[in-house]
Amino acid sequence: MVGTTVKDPAQLPEDVLADEKHTYLNGEKAYIATTVAADCVLGASVSLSADAAGLTEAYGHFKTEAQNLSPEYAPQSVNTDGWTATQAAWQTLFPLITLILCFLHSFLKIRDCCKRMKDQYAEIKTRVWDAYHAADPKTFTQKIADLKTWAVQHLPSGSGLEAVLKLCAKAPEFVKAYSHPSAYRTSNMLDRHMEPMDRYLDGCKDFHGHLMSAEYGSRAWALLHNFQPYCPRAAVAKQYQSPAHKLNGFVYHDNWLHNLLISASMGGYRQ
Repeated sequence: MVGTTVKDPAQLPEDVLADEKHTYLNGEKAYIATTVAADCVLGASVSLSADAAGLTEAYGHFKTEAQNLSPEYAPQSVNTDGWTATQAAWQTLFPLITLILCFLHSFLKIRDCCKRMKDQYAEIKTRVWDAYHAADPKTFTQKIADLKTWAVQHLPSGSGLEAVLKLCAKAPEFVKAYSHPSAYRTSNMLDRHMEPMDRYLDGCKDFHGHLMSAEYGSRAWALLHNFQPYCPRAAVAKQYQSPAHKLNGFVYHDNWLHNLLISASMGGYRQ
C-alpha cells in the first residue's frame, strides 16, 4: 500500500496519525489499525484485538512497507487519541517516535459535558481554543493554567468541570507538539478519511469469512480511496486529480484507474 501510493522515498511522511476503526468480523469485534498522512491512507490492517500486541502487529504492516521504500525510515511523531495500546504499539515499532495527544478529542469530551451550560459554554470554547492557538509552549502553558483557574472559580461541580480539568492536566502531553511544528495536533485529517471508510463498512455490512479477506478488503478500499478522483466541485480538484497525485506531484496517466494500475504494477514493492 505504501509503495503503491508513495513513489518517492523523500515523500514518506515525517508525521503521521493513527487510530483504530471498530468493525466486526463474523459478528465478533475487530479493529482496522489505520495510518494516515499527507491526505492519504497509508495503513489499514485488521486486528482481532485492541491490545498492544494485536495493534503492534497490525500497525507493523505500515512499518514493513515504508521501510521497503526507505530502509531507515522512521516517522518523527504520531498523533493518537490517547488509547494506551495504540501508543504502546507505535513506541514498540518506532522507539524514538514522539506521541502527540489529539487536542480535539479532549475538547469533544468537554463539548459533550458542557454544551448544556448555556451561560458558560461559549466562554469555555473560547478559552480552550485560545489556548490551542498559542504561539509558543510558554504561552500555551499559561493559558491552560488560566483556564484551570477560571473553571474552578466559575463552573459548578460535575462532569463539565471534570472534563475541563482533565484537559488542563494533559497540558504536558499537548505541549510536545511545539517541538514538532509539522506534527498533527488534532485528528481532523484521519477523521475525514474514516468517514468514507465507515460508509464502505456499512455498505458491505462489515466483514464475513476469513481474516485475510477482511485484510484484503480494507487494503483495497484504502488504495481506491487514495487514487479515486476528488469531487469535481472541490477546490483541490482544480490542481490535483487525487490524494495520491497531491502527495507525489504527478500522475502516470490522466485516467485515475490506469494511474492506480501502473502505480501498483510491482505490487507496491521495489524490486
